[in-house]
Amino acid sequence: MSAHFDELETRDLASREAALFGRLPGFLAKATAGAPGLARWLDGVELAGVKDRTALAGLPVLHKSDLMDAQAKEPPFGGFADLSLLAGQRVFLSPGPLWEPQGPGADPWQAARAFFAAGIRAGDIVHNAFSHHMTPGGFILDEGARALGCTVFPAGTGSTDMQVDAAAALRPSVYCGTPDFLKVMLDRADEMGKDLSCFTKALVSGGALFPSLRSEYQARGVSVLQCYATAEFGVIAYESAASDGTPNPGMLVNENLIVEIVRPGTGDPVPDGEVGEVVVTGFNPAYPLVRLGTGDLSAIMPGASPCGRGNIRIAGWRGRADQRTKVKGMFVDPRQVAEIVSRHPEIAKARLVVARDGERDAMTLHVEPAGAERPDLAAVAATLREVTKLSGTVEMAEAGGLPNDGAVIADQRDYTK
Repeated sequence: MSAHFDELETRDLASREAALFGRLPGFLAKATAGAPGLARWLDGVELAGVKDRTALAGLPVLHKSDLMDAQAKEPPFGGFADLSLLAGQRVFLSPGPLWEPQGPGADPWQAARAFFAAGIRAGDIVHNAFSHHMTPGGFILDEGARALGCTVFPAGTGSTDMQVDAAAALRPSVYCGTPDFLKVMLDRADEMGKDLSCFTKALVSGGALFPSLRSEYQARGVSVLQCYATAEFGVIAYESAASDGTPNPGMLVNENLIVEIVRPGTGDPVPDGEVGEVVVTGFNPAYPLVRLGTGDLSAIMPGASPCGRGNIRIAGWRGRADQRTKVKGMFVDPRQVAEIVSRHPEIAKARLVVARDGERDAMTLHVEPAGAERPDLAAVAATLREVTKLSGTVEMAEAGGLPNDGAVIADQRDYTK
């Protein structure tokens, strides 16, 4: 049985770089012809000269706020999609809001490699607990697992008891979803007297896989690896494991992507090992994004992975370059907090705190009153859920009680435990 998904993974760095940058000028020429928004963004750039990382670093970094502004002016995609390639595909709406089209072909988000690296093979049954509603998370993993030859149950989110019943009947060997929901399922199965020992492997994303949680899963007989994915590119990087199942250090950058780590607020690449913002260039003809700043922080790790895959490794997620924060697999943006405040004039100021409740993400919105009228906390909680699509609690702060530090979202999770 092959230890790698295909021969692309075992190329040396020089061969991979030559192949990627050999493709890039021609791709950019075709992409700007089909996506007028991208053409405007790169106006004045000599595309034929973008043949190496130095030339690429001279292009501007495209931030999601730029995409949102472009989409607001020219809905739905701001001119950054090739509309001629969208027939028969899906379109998604991610928090922000941000419209994103699915690319053509099987496994357009390149998730099959991550499944394979996690020890998952054709014939495995996958319980897919990512959302299939509006956002592409569920489809990213669905496409990859089916391309690998797996059978997929699209469980979606919520309805824990129903998901436990379904898994107990179907007996899937693989879970994919956010890191903490598998624990919710396993704990609930114990309470219900259901046997979910069928789960032996898992591929998780959309949140932090804390070391304590991974150890708990290992003790319960489930080998869990994680991947780093975004709606725009799919799987950007993924973990591999040693023969005994121990995760290898770092996360391997996926094939057919160019990943840079730049100093936040600039487009300047940082030295290997230094933490900076993850910037990605992809080769999706339907949604050609060049130097998109993800807002996520990471670093390039030195050396090669012991698994034999030859691509560069990143050190995993190291926080956000902005205040946009992922909670239960969904991004929450400062603009959404501002919208909540605008809907409740009795609120003067708000601060969303994200923390851990056991092994699960939890968020609390702290609000200051604008005057004598006290906000209706239940009504604010309902608005919080409507705007973010996530549940959370709301707590009252005294007037002037919130820190005057400009932070709208505070992530208080400890990622080392």
